Amino acid sequence: MLTNEGVINTFLEAGITRGFTLPGLGITWSLPAFYDRKDEFDVVLARSEQSASVMAQVAGKMTGKPGLLMAQGPFSTSTGAFGILEGYFSSSPMVVLTDTSCYDGFAQHGVYQTMTGDYGAADAFAVMKTMTKYATYATTPTEAVYGTQLAVKHAATPRQGPAAVVMRSNIIKQELPEAAKARLYPVEGHLRYTPPRADRAAVDKISDLLRDAKQPVMIIGNGVYGSRSGPALQALAERNGIAIASSYHGKGTIDETCDIAVGMMGTWGSAAANRAVQAADVILVLGCSLGAEYTRFRDEKMIRPGDQTIIQVDHDPLNAGWVVPVDLAVTADVGEVAALLADTRPHDAALVTRRKAAISRIKSDNDYGVLPSYQTRPGTVHYADIMRGLGGFLGEDDLLTLDAGTNRIWATCRLPLRHPNQLIAPGGIGGMGWSTPAATGAKITAPGKRVTGVVGDGGFVMTMDAVATAAEHGLDVVYVVANNAGLGMVRDNLGNKKIAVDFPDHDFTKVAEGLGGKGITVTEADQMGDALREAHAMGGPVLIDVKVDPAASHRDCSDYAEL
Repeated sequence: MLTNEGVINTFLEAGITRGFTLPGLGITWSLPAFYDRKDEFDVVLARSEQSASVMAQVAGKMTGKPGLLMAQGPFSTSTGAFGILEGYFSSSPMVVLTDTSCYDGFAQHGVYQTMTGDYGAADAFAVMKTMTKYATYATTPTEAVYGTQLAVKHAATPRQGPAAVVMRSNIIKQELPEAAKARLYPVEGHLRYTPPRADRAAVDKISDLLRDAKQPVMIIGNGVYGSRSGPALQALAERNGIAIASSYHGKGTIDETCDIAVGMMGTWGSAAANRAVQAADVILVLGCSLGAEYTRFRDEKMIRPGDQTIIQVDHDPLNAGWVVPVDLAVTADVGEVAALLADTRPHDAALVTRRKAAISRIKSDNDYGVLPSYQTRPGTVHYADIMRGLGGFLGEDDLLTLDAGTNRIWATCRLPLRHPNQLIAPGGIGGMGWSTPAATGAKITAPGKRVTGVVGDGGFVMTMDAVATAAEHGLDVVYVVANNAGLGMVRDNLGNKKIAVDFPDHDFTKVAEGLGGKGITVTEADQMGDALREAHAMGGPVLIDVKVDPAASHRDCSDYAEL
């Protein structure tokens, strides 16, 4: 058995049956083993390492199993870092298979592309250690297989994230020794673990604190997204009159049109969510880091340790009390805690009525779910019109990917999502260009879903190669390009100084056609809903070029007011 055959065996034993790649050198040498298992393993050829890395990260985010990126050393550590960093900061399970690109025997001679860390070379292992939760440098066939086993384990075990295997290029086609000193075993035994169990007494304490609260709030985050526990928490909150606010990663994990939903909190979030958290006497934080952007960069009026009772549930004890001190920390899977809380008796009916009335007032006072109409230049629409069209279109079987900038802020602030976990959004590094390969990867991962990606014109140009990948695979994906001919959020932040923010108004429908897709142009507000329906009916990759008024701003929807 060769090294590459041992590696593919490990992936298949671990249930990883797909990899995303733009191959080069060592990964090219690995491909014959993958080809030999083509009936069991799907190799998805992307057009760039950047797009391949996003597709792999999205696969991990959606399934909870490691998404696999296979890319050559210099490029897995550079352009491929885009999706790896997103996975690192947003806890998406990934495995990165890469190499040192050292050309057998020449690593110490400064040969181009070399990533061994020698004199005259760069260091793939050192780079990978900065953006993964686990990295190994395999210099023998046995180390490559064992390192792959451990990478799968580390990627999938809380806290989830990327793990990397950097193989010395010359070992990839070498034979595994029949009697290695470090004997190899099947991967299954390495992957077993027992997650932390919720302490019943701690859950009872949470229940008591919520029952005695005047105006409790739940803050739900990435842990709720990953555990798919949003519906259970929503049922608990509706029964007891508890408001639910979310972090960015937790957005859309419940029905955001229900009576206890107050939206996403933070500087770029819903005013209703921020006011609800401010008014709370008891705050239950579930699978959320309470990062600075969620708390309006530690606005002292919003979350007040000592004045409010703060409870934090997380599967990693280091996360509880990380950002703000807490009164009660519970180390457990939030899904298990949600299930245990669901069995507790309902709260006092009169108190529930008062709580729900207070939530309703906060939502009404802060225009929760309201999408105003805006006047725009002739032949253009507003971001609010895009959100209005999406809100009337998205159903239970839809997935929506977002990107960076103004288009994302409008979606997170003013687009209540009705169906849990239909949102797939970047929140780690949150870089431009993520949405297009994310939508492509989402459709590959969940072919039965209807997938729409929203992206700005600046972001779309960065990764438009993913449209070609969708065309080559015959994928029905719709890409909505909010085309304001520039960098909208940067433009807003510069005010009257328009420096390095304006682009020509390109015709992206022609770009889509050139890449193997189709295109529709939207220039009027009332065209948005019809364009979405028409685009999805056309089949294949379809791009909707929405001409957005450059004057439309993210400041019209996000919460910049004083609490």
